Amino acid sequence: MTGANDGVATIRRAALVAWFAVFVWSIVVNGVPVDRFAVLAWILAAFMVASIGRSWSDFRRMVFDWSILFVIYMAYDYSRGTADQWGRGINYTRLRDIDRFMFLGNDPNEWMQHRFLHADVRWYDVAGSIVYMSFFVLPVVPLAWLRLRDRDRWLMYLRRFGLTLSIAVCGFIVFPAAPPWMASMDGYLTNVRRTTGRGWWELHLGVVSRTIDRGGAVLNAIAPMPSLHAGMSFLVALWFTRGRPRWVRGLALLYPLAMATSLVYFGEHWVIDCVMGFATVGAAWFIADRWERRSAARAGRSVAPVDRVVN
Repeated sequence: MTGANDGVATIRRAALVAWFAVFVWSIVVNGVPVDRFAVLAWILAAFMVASIGRSWSDFRRMVFDWSILFVIYMAYDYSRGTADQWGRGINYTRLRDIDRFMFLGNDPNEWMQHRFLHADVRWYDVAGSIVYMSFFVLPVVPLAWLRLRDRDRWLMYLRRFGLTLSIAVCGFIVFPAAPPWMASMDGYLTNVRRTTGRGWWELHLGVVSRTIDRGGAVLNAIAPMPSLHAGMSFLVALWFTRGRPRWVRGLALLYPLAMATSLVYFGEHWVIDCVMGFATVGAAWFIADRWERRSAARAGRSVAPVDRVVN
């Protein structure tokens, strides 16, 4: 019996390796999946492969957990997509004015593009494009990887992920606003261009740049506040360095800072969007932590704070 179990486990691991290889091939050929249905399909495929050789009850629970992801993603997409249909006008100047106040009358987007944006692509254009695209990969990885390893930790991450999306959607609905590139098109900024994908063309990966364009076509452009790109990069930095020394966690914060810098430089977001993105994750983390502590207390057991849970 042990030999049979070992054989099934080997097949399962080989299937997961094959899934990963096909996923990487698809990214190279078709670009990073940004459509929610595509993301959910890839996660479901990983769950199905991970169910090889497991019991029927394990399989049903895996499908149920995927259904939770489906509901979260669809609720987010629908809410974000209708944020501009609630009769609230688009704000073109409030976020710009907050940035000007923080930077003593200067516009960070204009300042960065004036000094760093050139006709030829520079190394930081490429680096920024890579950091920007990581938003479509790194926050999603734990949704599949953690579920395959430890369902309890998966639930902890899912709470913070789902709460971040929920709080962000509230911001989109309450305060629909134009991002810097759109504000510039309507004359509220001076010559701020949307240059997000130019770094990929330098790497001869135009398919990735087209992925960004495709994502921009299906997403609501007037939902920059708070910035989920900034927020999710902060969530990833906090999650993957929980339980690590302070210097490691401090070093990991370079990732969300790089994301925020890229977003401002590319004209995608205002600085205040990024700050509020970080705050959104902080609020989601706090709420999830309090809920987990209270649930554990009601159940008569103790629970370690998530930042002390080590892989």
